[in-house]
Amino acid sequence: MELPGRARVLLAALGGSGVLHLVRPRTFEWLVPPELGDARRWVTGTGVAEIGTAALMAVPRTRRLGGWAAAALLVGFLPAHLHTFRVVPRRPLPLAAAAVRLPLQLPLVRTALGVARGR
Repeated sequence: MELPGRARVLLAALGGSGVLHLVRPRTFEWLVPPELGDARRWVTGTGVAEIGTAALMAVPRTRRLGGWAAAALLVGFLPAHLHTFRVVPRRPLPLAAAAVRLPLQLPLVRTALGVARGR
């Protein structure tokens, strides 16, 4: 079974973001809430998890597991998205970017759940 368009976008986003986490970790470190500890570890770990999740989704035999993993990972990113509001400058553009990012999680989680359920 071939992945639907939205699921392909999710797979590419997870894989691409995972690679960026590993290649440019500083880009993401500020997103880690300080309460979680060492930001570099979290960024590296989530990068590996994103790549692994994308790989699971890419293989038909493990696709459903990849969908469940993607949904869990995306929900797990919510603290980072909420933390953004604590650290972005109180200027319109950064606040708008943070405000747009948060609700985008819902369709991504829905897409991941669709993959997990075999749709």
